[in-house]
Amino acid sequence: MTTAQQAPDILSPAFAADPYAAYRIMRDEFPLIWHEPMQSWIVSRYEDVERAFKDRESAWTTDNYGWQLEPVHGRTILQLSGREHSVRRALVAPAFRGSALQEKFLPVIEGNSRDLIDRFRATGEADLVTDYATHFPVNVIADMLGLDKGDHARFHGWYTSVIAFLGNLSQDPEVTASGLRTREEFAEYMLPIIQERRENPGDDLLSSLCAAEVDGTRMSDEDVKAFCSLLLAAGGETTDKAIASIFANLLQHPEQLAAVQKDRSLIARAFAETLRYTPPVHMIMRQVSADVEVSGGTIPAGSTVTCLIGAANRDDRRYADPDRFDIFREDLTATNAFSAAADHLAFALGRHFCVGALLAKAEVEVGVDQLLDAMPDIRLADGFTPVETGVFTRGPQSVPVRFTPVGRTGAAGAAQ
Repeated sequence: MTTAQQAPDILSPAFAADPYAAYRIMRDEFPLIWHEPMQSWIVSRYEDVERAFKDRESAWTTDNYGWQLEPVHGRTILQLSGREHSVRRALVAPAFRGSALQEKFLPVIEGNSRDLIDRFRATGEADLVTDYATHFPVNVIADMLGLDKGDHARFHGWYTSVIAFLGNLSQDPEVTASGLRTREEFAEYMLPIIQERRENPGDDLLSSLCAAEVDGTRMSDEDVKAFCSLLLAAGGETTDKAIASIFANLLQHPEQLAAVQKDRSLIARAFAETLRYTPPVHMIMRQVSADVEVSGGTIPAGSTVTCLIGAANRDDRRYADPDRFDIFREDLTATNAFSAAADHLAFALGRHFCVGALLAKAEVEVGVDQLLDAMPDIRLADGFTPVETGVFTRGPQSVPVRFTPVGRTGAAGAAQ
């Protein structure tokens, strides 16, 4: 074991600029770090992060969400355990898989993607972050819930505030205050809608959540509101960054982009490899209820543990040549990449595996497919290299692209 003064500091500007170099040092030399300012142990090797998520021992808990998330969301499925967790998951999960996803929400996904692309498909240029990715998942979720997409700016502001609260590793008081304010504003917005939907249910996800019942248990208004808050934050931030990162990665690997353009079934592989190589969420916390042995030493009972997904997903003990983006790699299985049996750790694993993983997969597959159709010769703007930003969540802030609008044949066609 060592102290954070000797090992890379995850709160430092150098880490924010390039966490991957720091991750390598941490995995090889400092697999267990006590970080005093965060009051947390940090683990970075694949085997340790996988173990924390799979929860093979009862010692690994999500009790940390009581202070990390509950102040902004309310009590959510993430912090529940045992029967309470299994029942709540059974109440919400059916909407995010199978026929409900395919029949009810796939048209919503397709329509929202098309509407956004229509705004720039004839222009020959776009920023895939500001023109598409930041709007797409939030618009989809708003439509799924039957909310007014005209409130997009409010939704985006709320989920940005919540994600900032969750990733407030340095305990900035302004970030804390903004997160607490968001909980109040979101409750004032959502609770009247939930009550109205109970009285006049429709064919939307919010009505389904209000009506869902398992073993005589139904969700309260507060439960439904908390889940909607979690859905907007987790579903918005992560899919937003995933779509931007897929294109950033493919555009910098033209031969792999060409393969995906030719065979769209490879989109799932490109998404899985992006989740491994540049995951939207770089760290998730857990809490241990007993002493736990990990690489590098013992974590004492009661401790908070910061699990570095971004480091574990590039562990050369698990992946060959892990710092290489390769959608054809043999040590990552695309067929189970969106299930609790995934080879990567971007969606966590075990009983708290991301309930919205298949929704994210559907959004990405539709979005990437439609964008490639609209921009068959897509390329980065001259001289631009995408740059990731963020520590807790991470992705490109801008991906400006140029393309010849479909139906045009270059300058002559554009002038007609």
